[in-house]
Amino acid sequence: MNVTVSSAPKSTVRLEIEVPPERLDHAVSDAVRALSRRTRVPGFRPGKAPRAVLERHLGEGAVLDEAVDHLVDTTYRDALIANEILPLARGDLEVVQAEEGKPLIFRATVPVRPEVKLGDYRDFNFVPEIDDIDDARIEQVTDELRDQHSTLAPVEDRGATNGDYAVIGYAATRDGEPFEGGSSERVPLILGQERFIPGFEDHIVGLRNGESREFDLTFPDDYPEASLAGHEAHFSVELKELREKIPPPLDDDFAASLGDYPDLVALKADIRSRLQRSAIDRARHEFADRIIEYAVANATLELPDVLIEQEVEIMHDEFRSSLARQGISEDAYIKVTGKTSDELHADWRPRAEQRAKVLLVLTKIAEVEGVVVSDADVVEEVDRARAAYAGDAKLVAYMESDRGRGFIRSTLRRTRTAEKLVDDWLAAHPDHPPLPHVEDDDAVASAAAAASAAGAAATDADAVPTVDHEESDEIAASAAS
Repeated sequence: MNVTVSSAPKSTVRLEIEVPPERLDHAVSDAVRALSRRTRVPGFRPGKAPRAVLERHLGEGAVLDEAVDHLVDTTYRDALIANEILPLARGDLEVVQAEEGKPLIFRATVPVRPEVKLGDYRDFNFVPEIDDIDDARIEQVTDELRDQHSTLAPVEDRGATNGDYAVIGYAATRDGEPFEGGSSERVPLILGQERFIPGFEDHIVGLRNGESREFDLTFPDDYPEASLAGHEAHFSVELKELREKIPPPLDDDFAASLGDYPDLVALKADIRSRLQRSAIDRARHEFADRIIEYAVANATLELPDVLIEQEVEIMHDEFRSSLARQGISEDAYIKVTGKTSDELHADWRPRAEQRAKVLLVLTKIAEVEGVVVSDADVVEEVDRARAAYAGDAKLVAYMESDRGRGFIRSTLRRTRTAEKLVDDWLAAHPDHPPLPHVEDDDAVASAAAAASAAGAAATDADAVPTVDHEESDEIAASAAS
C-alpha cells in the first residue's frame, strides 16, 4: 500500500492511498463468500452461490462494491496508524479508481487536532479595573433591600399607576368574535412591565378598583400567534384589585431585621465590604478574560469544522439545561421564538468558534508554562462531585469515568493556567492592589455536565488517556478529546 500525506486547509490532512490490485482481487473473493453466506439465493445453500448468480440476484457491481467498501475501511485505518494520524472524526472518503485488475485508489480528507502557534500573551498594555464603590452605590443597594422587604397594601384613594400590583379580568374579540386565549377572569400583573401586548397596560393606568375600560389594540406583526399578528382586537378590562408596595422605614430596626446589625451604619458598612469584595473578584475575572482574549488574538491556528460543531452541541446542551432550570421546554421556547435548532446553531456558531479557540490556546499555554494537574487533584474533584451531586447519577458517572476524569484534568489545567497568568502579572506589579482569587466550586461540574450531555470532551490530549486504533469511530471520538 502506498500512502501520500499532505496538509490541507482548516487543520485537515489529505491522504492519497493506493492499494495493489492483488489486494483488491483478494477482497473481491472475500466479498463473494460474505455475500453468498448472508444472501438467500433459490437453489443454493448459504455460502455456495457463485459470483455470477449473486450479481444477477443483487445487481451488477454488488460484489465489487462490497469488496471496495471493506478494503477502503481496512486500509484507511491502516494508513492512519502507519502515519500516526489521530483524526477528530472519520475522514471524508472519495474513491478515485475501483476496477478489478487495477490498483484501488482513494482519497481521505481527515480533520486533525489544530497546531497552535502562540504569539505574545504577556506583554499587554491593560491593567485590572476595580469598580469604585461610592456612597451612591451603597444607597442603591439599600433601596433594593427595602424594595425586597416591602409589603403590599390595598390602594383605595387613587387610580392605578406604574409599579402597582394589579389583578385584572379581561375579554377580547376580533371582528366581533371571541378567540382562544382572548379572555381571563383573574390575571395578576405589575403595571409598567409590559407583560401584555404594547399599549395594553397604558389603558389600565388611572383605573380605580372595580372600574372597567374598553379599547382597541393591534397585535404586533411579530406576535407568536400567527392568526392574531397584525390584527386589531377589541378589549374589555376590569380592575379587580390594586395594591402598592410600602417599603420599610430606613432605620436601625430595618437593619436589625436583616441580620446581626446593631444599627443602620453597621448594615451600610457590611454592604460596602461585600460590594468591594465582589468588585475585586469581578476585576480579577475580567482581567483574566482580557488576557485570554489577547492571547487568542495573537495566536495562529485553523479550526476544523468538527471542533466548532462539537462546541455548538455543548452550547446547545448548556442552553437546554438553562431552560430546564427555568421550567421551560425546548419545544416551548422554539414555538415562542419561531427559531429552529438549525437557526440557533447558526446564531451560536461564531461564539462556538471563539470558545474552541480559547480552549486550544489555553491548552497550548499550559504546555509552555508547565501547568500540571496531579492525579490527587482529579480524585479530589471526583470526590467533591460525588458528595455535591449525589442526586445526579449521570453527572457523577461521567466524572468517575476515564473520559470524565480526563475532562476534569484538562478543565482544571486551563483554569489554573488563566489564574497563573493573572498571578504572574500581579507579582510583576507589586504596587497594584491585590486581587485574591475566589474559588468557583461549581465551575468544573457545570462544564462536565454540558460535555457529558453533548457526548464531547475537551480539546486537550489530557481528556482521553489512550487511543484505540482498532475502531475508526473510537479513534475519532478519542482524538476529538
